[in-house]
Amino acid sequence: MAQERRLIERMIYYQWHLCGSRGMYNTGAFWFGLQHASNYAEISHDAVLDYYGRRLATCSSDKTIKIFEVDGDQHRLQETLKGHNGAVWCVSWAHPKFGTLLASSSYDGQVHVWRESPGQTPSQPAVWSQVFTSRIHSASVNMVAWAPPEAGCTLACASSDGHVSVVEFRDSQWTETNFLAHGVGVNAVSWAPSGVPGATMRKNGGAAQQQQTPVRRFVTGGSDNQVKLWEFDTQQGKYENVGTLPNGHSDWVRDVAWSPTLLTKSYIASASQDKTVRIWTSVNPADPTSWTLSKTLTLDAVLWRVSWSLSGNILAVSGGDNKVTLWKEDLKGEWKMVKEVTE
Repeated sequence: MAQERRLIERMIYYQWHLCGSRGMYNTGAFWFGLQHASNYAEISHDAVLDYYGRRLATCSSDKTIKIFEVDGDQHRLQETLKGHNGAVWCVSWAHPKFGTLLASSSYDGQVHVWRESPGQTPSQPAVWSQVFTSRIHSASVNMVAWAPPEAGCTLACASSDGHVSVVEFRDSQWTETNFLAHGVGVNAVSWAPSGVPGATMRKNGGAAQQQQTPVRRFVTGGSDNQVKLWEFDTQQGKYENVGTLPNGHSDWVRDVAWSPTLLTKSYIASASQDKTVRIWTSVNPADPTSWTLSKTLTLDAVLWRVSWSLSGNILAVSGGDNKVTLWKEDLKGEWKMVKEVTE
């Protein structure tokens, strides 16, 4: 049931994503996602719409990834991808500037990057193929997440072996780095947006900052109950742990989410088995010591997932009680529940 809730929560997030990119809700895709979750609740683990909201990728315990074409209330199975040797936990679409790329991670410890290529003739269908496989991990890879496009074609992978790997396509080849992040397992990873807080509200949109080399920064959550910040050190050529968020959890951190929008503050949310969601804020994320615990939401069940709306001001929370709750910060800085979705 937690898996089903995860899918439902993700579908809510996709509504926001489409509202931001196309100015309307894709309710057909939303309800199809719910139907897919309900029909395959025992085996489905993730569901992700692409950048344009036209295709839905799902992954399951049957070791496959399914690609659906979505058009309003209509949906059609387009492709079934096979290549993993265990349950597939997570799928993630890359930004379309890099082509049609989809990453997947599995219990088998592998990460696949799939690419869709056009048919040899206009009448032939497109073809999916594996363009890269990572076997660097020795245990389940629980989550994969693409970096903002400004940081290049870069993928972060969180594994139960305690390591995070970062895969990058540059100079016509795939490379990967691997480093210890949480000794007893990494459950989640989320990239920081490219830019500085408040950039979207400035007249020039933060253009001066954007002209600089984008900073690669992300957050991880682990089975050591910690939420850690990481940043790429250009001089040493590796990712460094620059801080651990204060006043953290008392049980496993199941998910982390860095708000994707450059508001006046940066937000990081985390969900834990201790039945709390913690929200940290910073006006200067370049300074790891600037993060403070802004709010702790205490709920009635173990929590699995957190997701921000594209606008960055609404947080969706899903847990083991088969509920999804939506939270919003008011002008006084208080977080209020604005919606509850139940079965």
